[in-house]
Amino acid sequence: MRVNKSYCSYLGLLITTVILAAGAQAQQITSVIKGEETAVLTYAPQVPPPIARPHNAKVIVKMETRELVARLADGVEYTFWTFGGRVPGQFIRVREGDLVEFHLSNHPSSKMPHNIDLHAVTGPGGGAASSFTSPGHTSVFSFQTINPGLYVYHCATAPVGMHIANGMYGLILVEPKEGLPRVDREYYVMQSEFYTQGSYGEAGLQPFDMAKALREDADYVVFNGSVGALIGDNALQAAVGETVRLYVGNGGPNLISSFHVIGEIFDRVYQEGGFPPVSNIQTTLIPAGGAAIVEARLQVPGTYILVDHSIFRAFNKGALGMLIATGKDNATVYSGKVLDNIYQPEGGAVQSVDAVPARLLAKTDADRVVFGKRTYEQVCAACHQQTGQGLAGAFPPLAAADFLNADKERAIRVVIGGLSGATIVNGELYNNQMPALDLSDEDIANVLTYVYSTWDNAGHVITPEEVAVQRASVKTTH
Repeated sequence: MRVNKSYCSYLGLLITTVILAAGAQAQQITSVIKGEETAVLTYAPQVPPPIARPHNAKVIVKMETRELVARLADGVEYTFWTFGGRVPGQFIRVREGDLVEFHLSNHPSSKMPHNIDLHAVTGPGGGAASSFTSPGHTSVFSFQTINPGLYVYHCATAPVGMHIANGMYGLILVEPKEGLPRVDREYYVMQSEFYTQGSYGEAGLQPFDMAKALREDADYVVFNGSVGALIGDNALQAAVGETVRLYVGNGGPNLISSFHVIGEIFDRVYQEGGFPPVSNIQTTLIPAGGAAIVEARLQVPGTYILVDHSIFRAFNKGALGMLIATGKDNATVYSGKVLDNIYQPEGGAVQSVDAVPARLLAKTDADRVVFGKRTYEQVCAACHQQTGQGLAGAFPPLAAADFLNADKERAIRVVIGGLSGATIVNGELYNNQMPALDLSDEDIANVLTYVYSTWDNAGHVITPEEVAVQRASVKTTH
């Protein structure tokens, strides 16, 4: 077979070019490593400090997998499989070009082998095969951080979905060589869902439910591993004028997050953890196994609510957190309510209409409970829930509620006139607003009698006459 000499010369030149290019790329990837350090790892919502060194280093990461029972919600426990003993796993922060030496230890008490797939790794399995670790053993492997960005890591031991669903995920930030712009505060938030044999809020130690997971029918959708992990005393904190950066991950295993902060617009969003950022975003989608960096400068004080804007997940399954900003008001940016007038549509006066249709009058205490249950289900259950457990951080419980049982006259006034401001119920802080309900004296007597007769409450029977007395006192004080 005759081969054209010019073709051979071209082929040789092409091969040489490819080899030289590959060598240049390898030289670019294999950065000069100076020194060695142990990575600072933090638990959510805290974040390790920014990388200050101007060069690459060998970074040693030591992480342990543990299986343990912990709180999923008030009164609800779950057997979590974890990186570092908590959900989500610890936050890892390194620099583009660093050489990472990863030590994964599986605690001797574990019943399962575990490993780690880091989405920041360029290599088969993201490190999963190299890190497969039996209980009581430690595995070591290394990788170079070639691509900057915010990445998820998770366990990838079969059955992979079950390991992730039980809590095995976290975030690793690979800072670009030039670093990230300075901000005042950084926080770590990770959404995920849990599938339990019992329904939302059902007390006790709840096992994992594979059938629900396969249907993607989550009982809990939460931030940072449990209901209420970012509310009350655990709320994120900032001050007016500060820029807050949130590193937000989605461990899944199934659901896409529609991440939103009520009352804020993200100044910058690094979508899916990549660069460069985009501006002025209201809600950002974060896929299962993905992440995003969001930033906002706080202009006015108040409580900003973090939610998955697939909104039933927030108010009914737990995907709700708080960012509390303190400082001076700025009425130009946001005035708050300045007027509350009567609205009269053109053509006639406003007619007062009860929130529920007129009922037959109760003749006995038993009638009052039956009628009150109907009113509760139509008017109250959306917030306080069918079984009176409320929604953590948003709507206080009515079941065995100390605030409710301590003063029945106050309870009547709250239903008549509403309630706003900070309130402590069963030791938990609630800072929401309950509107005044346009209910008749009969309906208020019925619904409160029902609530007091249910869920281990005080058993008071409320009469319309008692409601009328309190209604008069509310009008007098206003």
